[in-house]
Amino acid sequence: MWRDGVLVAGKDLRIELRSRVVLNQVAPFSVVVLVLFALALGPSRAPIAQAAPGLFWVTLLFATVLAVQRSVAVESTEARDGLRLSGLDPAGIFLGKTAAVAVELAALEVLLGAGVLLFYGVHVRSVATLVAAAVFGTLGLAASGTLYGALAGGLRVRETLLPFLLLPVVAPVLLAGTRAWQAALGQGSTGTDPWMALLVVFAAVYLALGVVLFGPLQEAA
Repeated sequence: MWRDGVLVAGKDLRIELRSRVVLNQVAPFSVVVLVLFALALGPSRAPIAQAAPGLFWVTLLFATVLAVQRSVAVESTEARDGLRLSGLDPAGIFLGKTAAVAVELAALEVLLGAGVLLFYGVHVRSVATLVAAAVFGTLGLAASGTLYGALAGGLRVRETLLPFLLLPVVAPVLLAGTRAWQAALGQGSTGTDPWMALLVVFAAVYLALGVVLFGPLQEAA
């Protein structure tokens, strides 16, 4: 399973490095969203700084939808049939595609984090909390996105259906990630433990579900 996962992740990342869709399309889109949020909230830094954690995670959710759609799009019908006939472990395929999406999101998060610091004027109080929330949130987004991408992969309307399937499901990541980042930026009065636990549980549940269900979903697609 792990060997197959490494092979699939390497394949997806090589395709992305050659096409540069995330670099040329998703990353600029994410930066534009951050800038538009800053313009919408006005010139005063106070409301922008207060809204920064939520805006970061909302932008990341939009980027996740685009990254997952790209991950699904690289697998044509023939390619999906080839994966099924290759003898690769379906759980390994799921973990590989999840890892590839997670790497792409992690690169975007570095860019978005720099954008938040630059445009919103926030000050980081706890780097460890900031990074931990981003890591577990990324795993949860990548795992759930890959699973629902497989569910919508065989449908002609997958580009419009995927956001409706995915965005309501990842609402806990938006909530927990925002609260954890508020604490990391010195804006929250509550502890981070419940929110970090929610991010960890969400990631673990969807990783487990993906390992079990990705094979049947792939066959159905």
